Amino acid sequence: MTWVLWNDRLVKDADIQLSKEDRGYQFGDGIYEVIRVYNGSMFTATEHIDRFYESADKIKIVIPYTKDVFHKMIYDLIEANEVTSGQVYIQITRGATPRQHQFPTNTVEAVLTAYTKELQRPVSEMTNGVSVKTVEDIRWLRCDIKSLNLLGSVLAKQEAYEDGCFEALLHRGDSITEGSSTNMYGIKDGVLYTHPATNLILNGITRRVILACCEEIGLPVVEEPMSLASVFLNEEFFMSSTTSEIIPVIMINGRKLGKGLPGDWTQKLQIAFEAKINQAVYA
Repeated sequence: MTWVLWNDRLVKDADIQLSKEDRGYQFGDGIYEVIRVYNGSMFTATEHIDRFYESADKIKIVIPYTKDVFHKMIYDLIEANEVTSGQVYIQITRGATPRQHQFPTNTVEAVLTAYTKELQRPVSEMTNGVSVKTVEDIRWLRCDIKSLNLLGSVLAKQEAYEDGCFEALLHRGDSITEGSSTNMYGIKDGVLYTHPATNLILNGITRRVILACCEEIGLPVVEEPMSLASVFLNEEFFMSSTTSEIIPVIMINGRKLGKGLPGDWTQKLQIAFEAKINQAVYA
């Protein structure tokens, strides 16, 4: 039996009733979060929940639970579904009301849903690396908000997929931003380069862990936009996300990057990231 969190209740999947006038359905008026589960425990749950509340605040949605209560609700959902290795998807919308662009009155309650699924780690991709394709970044200018408005990302991912690539490498003009659902990094001359956490990218939770790992292993970090023209000057390249962890990029637009193999620094970061997981959920 699969349990789903619907507002403050655990219910069977088939028992959820969502209105056709839910603003998430009609406008994408809501936000979401994805938390990784290892060994039955959430990894970086506090950071994900904090970002969920921050995104809600940025679009003026009120989450009607304290963070501690919300954390317990998600924990109970994972436990009810007996998830070992997987993820929990969480979203909240502004609620259901007759269709109009402006916000409804404060009497309309937000609608929270969350569900889990089993998901294995992408071991093959992490070990062997993947290919990406450069795609123009046509998304809106508030990518720092984890919004339900993902059509730009969907179109970019599909374009990459149709070209036989794992991910899209997005760029605004000559400036690389991130992936369609990942953060992106290049390594050159023993320095890691990645786009700063501005409104043009999502400051990934995995990204934050990686930057901490860089400090631990002695890899300097420069947060500045990387030019599309200089991407092949990197000796190593990789992407990260909650579900992808750290995946080496070995080919861009059909052209090998460096030696066409996962790089030494990338592998060191994978080891350091693995240690973070082990410390958090297996200690």
